[in-house]
Amino acid sequence: MAETGLLQSFLAAVQASLSVLLVMLYGGVAAHFRMIDRANTKAISKICVRMFLPALLITKLGAELRAESAPRYVSILVWAVACHVVSFLFGLLGRVGLGMPDWVTVAILINNTTSYPLLLVTALEDTGILNPLLGANESARGAIERAKSYFLVFSTVSNCITFAVGPRLIDSEHAPDDDQQEGKADNAADGADHEHSPAVDVEAANEETRLLDSHLPNSVHSPAPVRRNSFLLPSRPKQDKPDHRRPWFVPHKRWHRLSPRAKWWLLFAVDFFNTPLLGAIIGVIIGMVPAFHRAFFNGSDDGGIFTAWLTASLKTIGGLFVSLPVVVAGVTLFCSTREARRNNERIMSNLPWATVGYILFVRFIAWPALSIGVIYMLATRTTLLGSDPVLWFCLMMMPAGPSAMKLITLVQVAEGSKDDESHISRLLTISYIISPVLSLTVAGSLLASQSAIQR
Repeated sequence: MAETGLLQSFLAAVQASLSVLLVMLYGGVAAHFRMIDRANTKAISKICVRMFLPALLITKLGAELRAESAPRYVSILVWAVACHVVSFLFGLLGRVGLGMPDWVTVAILINNTTSYPLLLVTALEDTGILNPLLGANESARGAIERAKSYFLVFSTVSNCITFAVGPRLIDSEHAPDDDQQEGKADNAADGADHEHSPAVDVEAANEETRLLDSHLPNSVHSPAPVRRNSFLLPSRPKQDKPDHRRPWFVPHKRWHRLSPRAKWWLLFAVDFFNTPLLGAIIGVIIGMVPAFHRAFFNGSDDGGIFTAWLTASLKTIGGLFVSLPVVVAGVTLFCSTREARRNNERIMSNLPWATVGYILFVRFIAWPALSIGVIYMLATRTTLLGSDPVLWFCLMMMPAGPSAMKLITLVQVAEGSKDDESHISRLLTISYIISPVLSLTVAGSLLASQSAIQR
């Protein structure tokens, strides 16, 4: 197992990061020449998160997950929960301790855990940077596919937190209260247009959702004013602005009879059990049940009755998720920048630099340093993480990176101010422009993983 030097690792990581940035640039070029505009990105984002991502989860988790490899994925789940708790505490420190805006919490809590890292790890295959972490008889392609499944498990936890908790962290009027007057809420709900919002549309708010859309439909989350002194789940819903969403499986009459508290918790559960999570659950079942795994992934002459057609089709559309959302992210960033220029606004002007600097510090410096140190200690001093160096490398990389594009949508649905939307769109633009800084994290994670192998 050959070692990779610091300079070689860094240069390879820079190449991979630039590859991702160029893919994003191609989206901006397409928008510049009007081959695609911001109006198209919502539909693309929706199909990415509702169809392409679940297909990718089914095929990757189903192919890689086995009874013997299950402890690795349990480690990822625990690490994902721990990372989001720590990120929330970082955000809480900024919000309460340093007096920063409400959105600093979700900006730190929710990073791009799917499209960006998946494309980055794909680019690493061509650089050969992961070769020192491979086993004696393991191919680079096999390690990359396994790494993708690791990142997808982490992203599943992130998606659940994003869809179910994210909007409620900045929507100060979105939670139930025991002593509220349920009759008033029901009367208000009876006057709402439930027939035209039969399903929950929160999945559309993903890493690629377009920026600065002031006409976002109410089906994502009920609009409610942001209360600046709130940073946890709020205590009382707004009576004059009932939630217009209704899960598709609950009849209108039954929905109107439910108490506001029951409606809130039911919507919370629906938000949590989103489409990517269901895809992950299906992938786990296929992977853990030998008969299913054989039917979906073995050769046609070895019991693989679904391999050549169903599995192949899922792999085809799942593969679109790796690059397409990054292209769309380039479109949204370009359109946001162009809109700022049309309004005679400068990207760097009037930004809350203390808040932006704090977010960038946590996402690009604090988290990489913390994750590399913690995983290195666990890998060298315990047996909790097993003996897979690729897993160690991925765990070190998972909490780092730019904030997710869905951040702007979470603020919009909570009816944040135009200044907040403008500040966040500029934060995201800066974050993705400087994203090649992650080359340092990639190189550091690789060298730490190699050192852990020797110990």
